[in-house]
Amino acid sequence: MTEYRRAKRKHATEVIDVYDCMTEQVIGRISNLSETGMMLMCSQPPFDDALFQFRFTVNDEQGRGRPIEVGAHHLWTDAANSPGQHWAGFRFIDVTPECLTAMRGWVEKPGGTYV
Repeated sequence: MTEYRRAKRKHATEVIDVYDCMTEQVIGRISNLSETGMMLMCSQPPFDDALFQFRFTVNDEQGRGRPIEVGAHHLWTDAANSPGQHWAGFRFIDVTPECLTAMRGWVEKPGGTYV
């Protein structure tokens, strides 16, 4: 199988809740993350083709939480095998340089598996 993604994606082995900044509600949990996008497990499917402002925290190599805020575009949703659960894919459309550095560090941190 040929990989066409431009950025390496890493599976989240820890629980990383993602908050919708507009509603302050958890929209889902990160399944995998790259510097250009993420896949979430959601209990409600996001609106098709919608734009979101998300907030979440990733741990650096010292275990310190690094807050991340991104603008994201919803690309797709698919039903998961668990009843009432949905996979959702997003691409990032707005990321500060500091947040991008923190996400790169998380993806490159030793351990975990890559997609």
